[in-house]
Amino acid sequence: MIRLDHVNKTYPTRDGSRVILNDISFELGRGEKLGILGRNGAGKSTLVRLVSGAERPTSGEINRMMSVSWPLAFGGAFQNTLTGLDNVRFISRIYRQHAKDNIDFVYEFTELGAYLREPVRNYSSGMRARLAFAISMIIEFDCYLIDEITAVGDAKFYEKCEIELFERRRDRAMLIISHDLDYVRKHCQRFAVLNDGNLVFYPDFDQAHEAHLHNLHIGEG
Repeated sequence: MIRLDHVNKTYPTRDGSRVILNDISFELGRGEKLGILGRNGAGKSTLVRLVSGAERPTSGEINRMMSVSWPLAFGGAFQNTLTGLDNVRFISRIYRQHAKDNIDFVYEFTELGAYLREPVRNYSSGMRARLAFAISMIIEFDCYLIDEITAVGDAKFYEKCEIELFERRRDRAMLIISHDLDYVRKHCQRFAVLNDGNLVFYPDFDQAHEAHLHNLHIGEG
């Protein structure tokens, strides 16, 4: 289980502290799929980074009682001066994985070819995301954090992601944020909307979607 207790996140600005997350509390149990909707800038990616441990909350507590992936479309944990393959070897060593088997998987999955022998600093954002996703799949986590992974890659890559996540790892917990509403509806059983720093849960997708559209309308007004 992952438990957030009264989590707050603020960032300093010239005009004072900006509240990104305001008193967020919820639990995510094993096997649960939680989809979070929210307009751009609502704080969805910040929430995912906090859950992953990439950032710390300003106040409140996050308790992780199961292993959690890094955000699947996030390559910030890479060593930029190392090649893609060296990053695979490095992470394999940390998690005591067999490097050769992992390299074979990453070669096939990412289809990056010779680019895997180039420093990651030379990668495009899409290439980094492919590598990050593939490396996430070689390490088995209890909970996967999915941050707009559907925006990365072509239809073939999308299908690979679907198989790895929702067929081979159907028993894992997932926290999903995406602007693809059909994706969230299809894969999640719990739904929440993040707006003005507040996270509100809804009993079904339709009610969450309606609240999300209302917030979009208010934001445009």
